[in-house]
Formats: sequence, C-alpha cells, structure tokens
Amino acid sequence: MNAYLILEDGTVFTGKSIGSKKEVISEIVFNTSMTGYLEVLTDPSYAGQAVVMTYPLIGNYGICNQDKEAKKSNTDAFIVRELARLGSNFRKEESIQQFLVEQDIPGIEGIDTRALTKRLREKGTMNGMITTEKPEDLSAVLEKIKKYSVRGVVDKVTTKEIVSYKPGDLDTDSNISITKKVAILDVGTKFNIARCLLKRGCEVTIYPAKTKAETILASHPDGIMLT
Repeated sequence: MNAYLILEDGTVFTGKSIGSKKEVISEIVFNTSMTGYLEVLTDPSYAGQAVVMTYPLIGNYGICNQDKEAKKSNTDAFIVRELARLGSNFRKEESIQQFLVEQDIPGIEGIDTRALTKRLREKGTMNGMITTEKPEDLSAVLEKIKKYSVRGVVDKVTTKEIVSYKPGDLDTDSNISITKKVAILDVGTKFNIARCLLKRGCEVTIYPAKTKAETILASHPDGIMLT
C-alpha cells in the first residue's frame, strides 16, 4: 500500500506504508543512530514526534524487549529508507513490523531519507503528515499540518504511579549493595537512567511528574533527579 509524507513546505514523498495504517500529523525529526532503533521508538523524549532514521536499513535484528527504554512507545510515526521485516538475532522476540502494528505506530518506507534529513537540517524541524490517502487538495492539507503543535507530552509519558526499583531489577545484579536512595521526578525518564543508578548501588523511586515536593522529600532521598 502506498503512503505519503507531506511536509508543511509542500514537499511530498511517496513510499510504502509500514506499521499502523492510521493518518497522523506530527513534528518531523531525525536520528542518525546506526543501531538502537527500539531505544529510539521507546524513548519518551520522542513523544509527539515522527522520527526519521538516517541509517538506510532498520529492523535487521528485530525487537528485543529487554532493550526498551519505556513500557510502550509514544513516538507518533516512524520513517525509514528500508524496513527489514524478518530480522536475525538470537534475542529477537518479534519483528519491527509486528511491533509497529502492536503499538499503533504508522510509518513510511522507501523514501529518500537522506534528502528528507537534508531538508530538515537546512530548513529546521517541520510538521508533516503521513497518510495512505493520496492528497487531492494539498492546500487544505497543508493548512492542517501547519496548525499542529506538540502538546501535553509530559502527561502522556510520565508514570501514573510511584514505582521503586532495587538492584536486581531492570536486569541488574541483585548482589549490589544499596548505599543511596535516589528519587526521579518522571518528565520522560528512560529505563537506562534508573538502570545506571541501580548499578551504582542506588535504590531508585520514580514519581509522577505532578508529585508534590513534600511527598518526595518525605522519603528522605540522598538525591533527586528531574528527567
């Protein structure tokens, strides 16, 4: 099935649909990583954005859930040159296509991602639409695209309840001794931040973004992170 990426400057890229078939308007950004596409897809900082991967082949080692940076993806859409639908890796649990469908993330492949990235680099971040419907009235579509703005992403990505981790959680060594307590105010934190603290002997407690300071201080943490 054909898919179309329409930028707010009127540029239209034609490719093939991947993932969910829903239509989405989002802020288009790019990522130059050669690996780590699952970490990108589950990174809360990409909430409200559609990510272009500049590396040409994405998905070649499948999806390994242990590598997630959050429980679910909040990325709006995914844009690649070529999507590897099979993937080969002894840790693989599913294909990237399956993951995109499960997470309801639409995307497009088969476009010149280098040309797209160059345009974004020269003109700055732009809004865009990904759709499987060929645009008939481009001016009306562009008006909708230009009105989009990223909003409410912290409420979308923050933990809904207080969560605590000790060494042994998040695939860390359970023999590590706890020496410090660290509180994280979650405005888009990643699992790896907590994991790094656990490896250094910290007990980690993650609080929702709107938690009052008094609640956090009542636990007498040795340190507080806003991330």
